[in-house]
Amino acid sequence: MADNTFMLEVVTPENILLKEEIQFLVVPGAEGELGILKNHAPIVASLKIGVLKYKMLDETIQKIAISGGFMEVVDNIVRVLAETAEHGANVDVLRAKEARERAERRLAQRSEDINIDRARLALQRAIARIKAAG
Repeated sequence: MADNTFMLEVVTPENILLKEEIQFLVVPGAEGELGILKNHAPIVASLKIGVLKYKMLDETIQKIAISGGFMEVVDNIVRVLAETAEHGANVDVLRAKEARERAERRLAQRSEDINIDRARLALQRAIARIKAAG
């Protein structure tokens, strides 16, 4: 590993989405964004729906939409255990925008047939996917 890098692993129940040497990481922590650099103190944190951002060795910034989970930092290895995760480059933006519009309509209706919590989560996931793609 280079002097200022560490390993990032992003894992979902379905697969290992990413295993890469990176320079820095920002995750959507339950209490706010968390920034991670090499030699970060050990930590376990819960994550909320949002966008994980990291800097590659070639200086490019990459984004992954996640829908919650946990992060562990130990000995310059960061493991993100996400419920779902999708590379920003793989997001179908049109589908994500349609999902956002559906969730917004459901929230605007406020009828008893609509599960408001579910609609809010769907809206948050759609927004995260759109941000990761942008």
